Amino acid sequence: MKKLIFAISFLLLAVFSFGQTNSAAKPTVQLVRNATLLIEYGGKKILVDPMLSPKGAIDSWAGIQRNPTIELKMPVEDIIKDVDLVIVTHTHEDHFDEIASKTLNKSLELMIQPADKEFFQKEGFTNASIIDDNKLWNGITIYRLDGQHGTGKVLEMMGKTSGFILKAQNQPTVYIVGDAIWTDNIKKNIQKFKPEYIIVNSGGALIKGFENFPIIMNEDQTMNLLRESGKAKVIAVHMDALDHCRTTRSSLSKKADEFKIGKDKLIIPQDTEVVTLSN
Repeated sequence: MKKLIFAISFLLLAVFSFGQTNSAAKPTVQLVRNATLLIEYGGKKILVDPMLSPKGAIDSWAGIQRNPTIELKMPVEDIIKDVDLVIVTHTHEDHFDEIASKTLNKSLELMIQPADKEFFQKEGFTNASIIDDNKLWNGITIYRLDGQHGTGKVLEMMGKTSGFILKAQNQPTVYIVGDAIWTDNIKKNIQKFKPEYIIVNSGGALIKGFENFPIIMNEDQTMNLLRESGKAKVIAVHMDALDHCRTTRSSLSKKADEFKIGKDKLIIPQDTEVVTLSN
């Protein structure tokens, strides 16, 4: 009997210890491709802006080649496996595509901006939470922040887009900027939330016919963000995957070198690369 009690106690201790280790695991950000991210945060797996189409499945946006311009480097099944939450900054096809809509479980919890309510209703998702300001989810406070997806006429064409803040006890605060150009509002968001990490879409995307008006940050605008980023580390994504993105990993790295910004401050991950976050 004593041996049985000891065995049960040991098993319970092992299970408890595993749970403690698992919950205490350091958060990570994995770049899947373009702006699609897998974030392990607060013990949860969060998928951001899933574009899951194979290479060339979507029309060209710059008249150069069909999109995406590269294949996924990991199976779709692995990307969506055990996902607890999907965050969608907006519903442009390079952030939420047809494959994502068909592949994701329709009852999976989503967090979306108010402007996309009807879209997800039509797509049949039954558990899409509209975030006006913020929501507490499994110990993680998720804030939604407006983004500016261009200027003037281009902004009218692009429509609404959002960024999101992840904040939780014993976790670094993460600011997912989303598709946005550099503005004073982003500067104010950084000052208010003081994130340890800022994930920025730095592809310098342009719309055909409006080549002088970027719709997301390019090299120069990313440098502006870095200058105002405080102690945050910046993770730059949304490059080398779409035909209308003119900023590349190489051109951004070159610009960072000109400004003497090191890789400890600006992180430019390759597809499938995992970045471990620290407080």
